[in-house]
Amino acid sequence: MKEQERKQVLLRLNGELWKELARWAEDEFRSINGQIEYLLTDAVRTKRKNTLVVEEEREDR
Repeated sequence: MKEQERKQVLLRLNGELWKELARWAEDEFRSINGQIEYLLTDAVRTKRKNTLVVEEEREDR
């Protein structure tokens, strides 16, 4: 399987958020970058799933 191209982004976070992400990443044995990517991927998946549910409900009406 072909590896997807990875994009770089500059992300500015306040210090408290950074500390919380660092703790969370450590708890889950991820880097901070890996944790942020995991959270964003999960958010997109959830949004996509919720959008499909709403569209299906509209079709049922």
